[in-house]
Amino acid sequence: MTESPQPQIPNSKVLQNSVTEQNRLEIESELFEGGDVTNEARCSNRPDKPFRKVDHEIAQLTNLKSVPNEHLRQLMPGKKKLPVSPVKMLAGREGNYSGRGGGFSSADRCHMLGRYLPENGPWLVDQLTSRAYVSQFSADGSLFVAGFQGSNIRIYNVDRGWKVQKNILAKSLRWTVTDTSLSPDQRFLVYASMSPIVHIVNVGSANTESLANVTEIHEGLDLSASDGGYSFGIFSVKFSTDGRELVAGSSDDSIYVYDLEANKLSLRIGAHMADVNTVTFADESGNLIYSGSDDNLCKVWDRRCFVARDKSAGVLTGHLEGVTYIDSRGDGRYFISNGKDQTIKLWDIRKMSSNTSCNLGFRNYEWDYRWMDYPPQARDLKHPCDLSVATYKGHSVLRTLIRCYFSPEYSTGQKYIYTGSHDSRVYIYDVVTGAQVAVLKHHTSPVRDCSWHPYKPMLVSSSWDGDLVRWEFPGSGEAPAPVSTKRIRRRYYY
Repeated sequence: MTESPQPQIPNSKVLQNSVTEQNRLEIESELFEGGDVTNEARCSNRPDKPFRKVDHEIAQLTNLKSVPNEHLRQLMPGKKKLPVSPVKMLAGREGNYSGRGGGFSSADRCHMLGRYLPENGPWLVDQLTSRAYVSQFSADGSLFVAGFQGSNIRIYNVDRGWKVQKNILAKSLRWTVTDTSLSPDQRFLVYASMSPIVHIVNVGSANTESLANVTEIHEGLDLSASDGGYSFGIFSVKFSTDGRELVAGSSDDSIYVYDLEANKLSLRIGAHMADVNTVTFADESGNLIYSGSDDNLCKVWDRRCFVARDKSAGVLTGHLEGVTYIDSRGDGRYFISNGKDQTIKLWDIRKMSSNTSCNLGFRNYEWDYRWMDYPPQARDLKHPCDLSVATYKGHSVLRTLIRCYFSPEYSTGQKYIYTGSHDSRVYIYDVVTGAQVAVLKHHTSPVRDCSWHPYKPMLVSSSWDGDLVRWEFPGSGEAPAPVSTKRIRRRYYY
């Protein structure tokens, strides 16, 4: 089991294209001229061991998304090291050195914005007495969704000063809100708990208070209908890009696909040998699905060519412990996973294998991540058949299914990976170098989820301490929120 109750145990805003603050830019120009990207993030943290720079196609793809036009770098005077300073970027744009009529390309934009990390703050968004389990921006960044263990799911209108647009009281909640997903058109929200029934709510309705079947209907979508009501829990649920389907991962080791147009379960896959903690569509097509499980495996499922029932297109081995979350790069090729072995791994599905036998038999210690620290003797272990492209270390994955993500494509070119952590922090890593470029410190309990605004240098973290806080660059002019002084009830972690 992954996140279920157990007996108590002993305590053990976007940078504009035209910038008028010349003095600040001149300072930044001097700062960035030397090309030390870690200075701009003011980071002193490094992985425990040297990280071998990713010598892989994804390094080239990442650089192409965030490196300015070559003509600009060749024609502008001075050093040609990266990053190019904001002053030179703006001067190049005005002089049309790139030959684009004076505009920034997407790579130019990412080169400018990608250096301004959302690390200033925090500013308090909300504070509840219940643990925050999930928190995500909508695709356009206008809404923010947060789900709490105490049945509350709140939807905030980001563009209206974070006003609560919808306060949802979850129906038939078992244990906690394990996941939420907002439809692509932002009209509907689905939420899941440790139950086979996923509920769907109309987000666009006029009611602010959404009490299930009292003020609004929370329609139940039963994923167990084909199995005669068999009881299991849902750990992960996601809308497809076209909003027509849901994919879910469950505690009965399975993946479920629900057809919303036909209003019925369309597919059940006996996918893993343990809890399926995380599932997601790989790209806009909806044909590929990624899954991660407590059996330590990541799998790829191609719905176009099921050779045999419950047979995956391929398996990716490398995690030594269970997989807590998967985030797709959106290209149908790369994804990252968070693992209970205290690592994030980067995968290229072209390296996947059909062999799972190498996954077994190398663990020689007893450990339960829900209440034990990770064994010191396991920290330097390496999977004998590790197919990952890169591994990122420094955060901790304990007590709960902590999530990780690629940074936004629009503003950063997906050059970073960020994650919550059991040690109450948010970690941001450089995809190519593996360096910790920022560590955000505020919370007093595990940060299970966090979300980077799709267009602005803004990040919101949510924690089991009940706090939702936002981090920005450079900030909104407000005073940062003081550290919470409320009393946190002592509770055992599950």
